[in-house]
Amino acid sequence: MALHRISDSTPPDLATREQEITLLLEVAKLMGRSGDPDAAIYRILGMMSQLLGLNRGRVLLPDPNSGQLRIRHAYGLTDAERDRGSYSLGEGVTGRVMKTGQIALIQDIDNEPEYLARAIDRSTLPQETVAYIAVPIVQDEHAIGVLGVHRLRRRSRQFQDDLNLLRVIASMIGQVLRIHQLIAERTAELVSENRYLKSALDTQGGQYGILGESPALRHVLKQVHRIADTQATVLITGASGTGKEKIARMVHRISQRNAKPFISINCAAIPADLLESELFGHEKGAFTGAFSAKTGKIALADGGTLFLDEIGDMPEALQSKILRVLQERVVQPIGGNRDLPVDVRIIAATHQNLQAAVNAGNFRLDLFYRLNVIPLHMPALRDRASDIRLLTRHFLDRYTHLHGWNVVVDEGVLERLEAFDWPGNIRQLENVLERAVLLSTDGRIGTPLIDEILHEESRISPFEGERHGLRDEHAPAPSRHNEPRTLPSSGASCTSAVRPYQRVHATEAERLKRAIEQTGGNKTRAAMDLGLTPRQLRYRLKKLGIETT
Repeated sequence: MALHRISDSTPPDLATREQEITLLLEVAKLMGRSGDPDAAIYRILGMMSQLLGLNRGRVLLPDPNSGQLRIRHAYGLTDAERDRGSYSLGEGVTGRVMKTGQIALIQDIDNEPEYLARAIDRSTLPQETVAYIAVPIVQDEHAIGVLGVHRLRRRSRQFQDDLNLLRVIASMIGQVLRIHQLIAERTAELVSENRYLKSALDTQGGQYGILGESPALRHVLKQVHRIADTQATVLITGASGTGKEKIARMVHRISQRNAKPFISINCAAIPADLLESELFGHEKGAFTGAFSAKTGKIALADGGTLFLDEIGDMPEALQSKILRVLQERVVQPIGGNRDLPVDVRIIAATHQNLQAAVNAGNFRLDLFYRLNVIPLHMPALRDRASDIRLLTRHFLDRYTHLHGWNVVVDEGVLERLEAFDWPGNIRQLENVLERAVLLSTDGRIGTPLIDEILHEESRISPFEGERHGLRDEHAPAPSRHNEPRTLPSSGASCTSAVRPYQRVHATEAERLKRAIEQTGGNKTRAAMDLGLTPRQLRYRLKKLGIETT
């Protein structure tokens, strides 16, 4: 089988050229509306037949299961003919075009042994000399399919003109298929992510905005379901950014008080001289500026739940009044002379170690016992690393929709996020991902961008974060061995106990082993000596397959 050219001396007339231009313009328009490739390719094949006499056009593509070349798009073929159009790689004219990536021009199908006439029976074609042209549909220099047509040999139009046009059309059809493939891949990715997120939302805490499947979080959620319908006071502890208020709202929403208000107040965000008025309310004229009576948050929460966030920062003078609310279930507004009964469940939260605050004389022991009837501890994000991928998908979905940007995450980014220590917990992860979305270019979040952002985040010392409420109250106090140190990768002075994420290399295995040996097997101390967090060290040991006792 060879490529033949007819040296027909008859020049194509102006009408034929106009028809070619019309066809190409219409194909270009269809490419812009290629959301439905079946309709677009059918229209292209139809115009080829109607305008240029290139009849019974068909597009053959490999079957994803069998690998057989099958007719996927056609014009002028019956369903039976389409079904018969199946070829192995290299079989017949069409199969050879697919295998070699070369054009085939059969000037007379009756005199070509390799022309199988499998799809279209010869008797159904005109009883004169019929030619068959097949051109490969190419993407990235590889044939992904075949475009084939019939035409009458006697037509005055040159074969070479048809070949040139069909190569252009095949390229355009290839682009239509490529666009559809990209759309299908992106759609499948979004469907998968939505299914994954929906699965997470269907778990115990997902519908309340608490995402995660780690054992540490599941333990908390089980406790929440167990105590929600009790009337006991709850004390939620945990570092800032771990989701303490979300847990408090969940307790309220699944309790019998859910039809009544959930009132939240941050004791650290309101000046001490105003906090009492916010909580208890005041009567008209109770103090300068009290031009009218005000109902306090406690009374507003009557029948429902009052959430006292950062109760460890509550002034000592107010602690005794909150204790009275818990004991006697009454509230007295400032300037008032009578007690008002209230039915309110109090949920308190703090990032501080209240037991240490009691020992230091900064928090009332009796109030601590009243609050700590049901303790719930929110795990730090470093203790639920298996949830980072789920949380990342959730926040990326949120901020791509919020900012109207469609971004994808490059390979290696999730590993960077999982290896980071997250002193600011979920809130810090959320901020990092929103920043990554806004700074991303070309619709991608790559490892260089994440490394840069995490490097900036790592400049905040965990012990600086502790002063801002970032330290887990159950974590050990800092020792002389983990004082802030300068980042190894920067010439500037900055207090940081850890270095930013760097790619794991097999060459560092011996260095890790030696550091662990020098500390007598103490991985926490070894991590500090290496400028890593304990979890970064554990991650590296796991990636390198290093087993330690």
